[in-house]
Amino acid sequence: MVVGLAVLELHLPSSRSLKDKRRVVKSLVERLHERHRVSAAETAFHDLHQRAEIGIAAVGVDERQVEKLFSQIRGAADGEVEAMVTRWDFQLLEEGS
Repeated sequence: MVVGLAVLELHLPSSRSLKDKRRVVKSLVERLHERHRVSAAETAFHDLHQRAEIGIAAVGVDERQVEKLFSQIRGAADGEVEAMVTRWDFQLLEEGS
């Protein structure tokens, strides 16, 4: 068993309110969950209009599978037109580590 964890930090340049920000973040979190079956949630910067952090976790059978999944997730984040990825921290935790 392998656990993948990622922290995704976003800059939302066109967001002018918390409502604007939450619309973009909520949409991205829901898409990640629906398309990739991962756990994802906004984890920091709740009161800032143009900055967001999303924590993502997934479990897989081997490193290759989890790395491929997180590569697809990173691609989805990079494709978000209303946000720019400013940080991507990814790590793998193996059973027994």
